[in-house]
Amino acid sequence: MTGPSTSMPVAGLFPGPRRQEAVPADLLVRNAKVFTGDPARPEARAVAIRDGRVAALGDDHDLAHLVGPGTKVVDALGRRVIPGLNDSHLHVIRGGLNYVLELRWDGVRSLRHALAMLREQAGRTPKGQWIRVVGGWTAEQFAERRMPTVAELNAAAPDTPVFVLHLYQSALMNRAAVRAAGFTRETPDPRGGQIVRGRDGRPNGVLLAAPSALILYSTLAKAPALDEADKRTSTRHFLRELNRFGLTSAVDAAGGFQNFPDHYATVVDLARSGELSLRIAYHLFPQTAGQELADLKRWTEMVKPGDGDEWLRLNGAGENLTWAAADFENFSEPRPELGGYEPEFESAVRLLLENGWGFRLHATYDETIRRDLAVFEKLAAEGLFPGGNRWLFDHAETVSADSLDRIAALGGALSVQNRMSFQGTAFRDRYGAEAAAHAPPVRAMLDRGLTVAAGTDATRVSSYNPWIALHWLVTGRTVGGTALSPAGTRIDRETALGLYTRGGARLTGEQDVKGSLREGWYGDLAILSDDFLTVSDDVIPDIESVLTVVGGRIVHASAEYEGLDEAVPPISPEWSPVAHFGGYQSGQGGARQASLVAEAVAESEQHRRWRVGRGSVPDTQPSFVDPCFEH
Repeated sequence: MTGPSTSMPVAGLFPGPRRQEAVPADLLVRNAKVFTGDPARPEARAVAIRDGRVAALGDDHDLAHLVGPGTKVVDALGRRVIPGLNDSHLHVIRGGLNYVLELRWDGVRSLRHALAMLREQAGRTPKGQWIRVVGGWTAEQFAERRMPTVAELNAAAPDTPVFVLHLYQSALMNRAAVRAAGFTRETPDPRGGQIVRGRDGRPNGVLLAAPSALILYSTLAKAPALDEADKRTSTRHFLRELNRFGLTSAVDAAGGFQNFPDHYATVVDLARSGELSLRIAYHLFPQTAGQELADLKRWTEMVKPGDGDEWLRLNGAGENLTWAAADFENFSEPRPELGGYEPEFESAVRLLLENGWGFRLHATYDETIRRDLAVFEKLAAEGLFPGGNRWLFDHAETVSADSLDRIAALGGALSVQNRMSFQGTAFRDRYGAEAAAHAPPVRAMLDRGLTVAAGTDATRVSSYNPWIALHWLVTGRTVGGTALSPAGTRIDRETALGLYTRGGARLTGEQDVKGSLREGWYGDLAILSDDFLTVSDDVIPDIESVLTVVGGRIVHASAEYEGLDEAVPPISPEWSPVAHFGGYQSGQGGARQASLVAEAVAESEQHRRWRVGRGSVPDTQPSFVDPCFEH
């Protein structure tokens, strides 16, 4: 029973005489290389799950007595099994409400192919709808090493509004989208943003975060939304897409234009009907400047952290508490100088702590973190820190050693994301290679014994593919291959996996039931397409789960396991980009993709040489960003 299996992937063990009083498992995964995440028992060959929890671990023969007539037996075929991944900072609720409306360029390897997708989608998008490319990509991933131009968007979709979001930095709109958004000569620039205009004063289709991304998100919000039924279907398909990569849990960081309780109604409905395929711990984020304290006070009287169940539960406030205290992470712009936000911020923190609420704080720069910590230390003199409430900083790319020591003293934690996978080159160009090597200083955080969790900050900047984040954690490289972090600052693969499993569980107070495969803990696991612990670095971003289990339910199945997962309703509306292209474009297109990449590389180099010959650009390697966007 312990040797290589030649059976079908759902066979190989049969009901037999069981030990006295042995209760059969609902699901048994056998013939696996199980990484449990439990230091007391780091490895196993089989996992049995009963009533949504791990019933037993061991070798195949150890667990054979748990196979009964109703047990579903899955042969892992020698593949790696890991605890389910937990993205500690994912905008999953907002992402789900919009997923089927979005054309995803995540994983697309050439701009030529990306524009071909856009052109094809324009042919099926009905009048009045927009084509939206919303995050998950960067110019560095393309063979051409550049962004699209507005002219290319106009050519690909002359009549259908197109909105293309690029990181926290900018958005491109074709002529039809400029009209649909109502931008004219007379439209003023919003605070913290710029509508770029031509010589005639008309908007030319470029929006810049200068440095606030609100101009980008407020413009996107003008596009038509789904009806309630389609929001439900969209969310289910987005959760299934996350399950595809082995995600079984996420901490929702709320975000702009995500109002409570309205925009939470869909996940609440799915939770009540037992249709969530991802465990979600969510946060609440005041949306209106000047009204933050009133909103927080109202929420503390309505709900409390921990409300809900193991599938959907409130975790606290944030990632903003007050708008004035939020720094912005457009690394193509200088660090923003914040005004005197402390009095209102202190009132918000005090209100939360006195009501037993934890919180998370968006803080990109050490300058912001130091100011926040000064407020916390003031409240610590009153006994409010450390006070038993979970709190953390998100992002923290430039956090200093001194600030880390102060965070530790106040009982805080950190959640880091792989924004440097997508923005690392811009960060390095502005702040230098030494700063980029430690952005954020994950090794220094762990050396201090701090709780650290990992995530993506998807969907509007980074991709939701967790393996890109894990690749960055262990290699220090961007999606385009640029090396940012030397070996001494990186972490090993088992440590990185711990940040993506146990780390997230600690942030939600579930460290005793989630994050490892142990008897009595949640039956959440993934069978991987490739062994994360042994494959070469370049394979890591292409890893997927071939079978994902949450609470004993098979929520995603592919390869040999196709058809074992739960059914989801068809994608609606029928013209949805996801219905035709899917989500993340992992190895997509096969020979066609490879051909387009090769053509794009040749065309890009030919164009560069032509520009060099004209004296338009120096004879150096091309930038990852079109010079017209460097500002």
